[in-house]
Amino acid sequence: MKNWSWRKFLRGASLKRDVTELRELAVRYIKEETVKPIKELGRFIAFGALGSLIVGFGYVFLLIGALRYLQWQFPVLDGSLSWLPYLIVAMLALVVIVLTAWRIVSGTAKRRLKVSE
Repeated sequence: MKNWSWRKFLRGASLKRDVTELRELAVRYIKEETVKPIKELGRFIAFGALGSLIVGFGYVFLLIGALRYLQWQFPVLDGSLSWLPYLIVAMLALVVIVLTAWRIVSGTAKRRLKVSE
């Protein structure tokens, strides 16, 4: 059996080198496990926000189109009933908002939660 002494084991090893390697390992780990996922999450949020804005503008244009259609198609709604197309479009917008909020609240996360219980 060989006689292992600590001097032989530590010979050639440098505490400064070990600390430097440990620091480099920690920095690499932090970059891989935190910075990269945060960048990917930021990209996901940016595309989601952009998509939401585009869909929102689309809904606004559809509602304006529905208002103009009602005003053009039903000339009876001129005069004292000219407010009625606005009320109809406002109710349509409210329905879209309620359906959107309902889908957000009862999304896939809630279904996954029920399955895992």
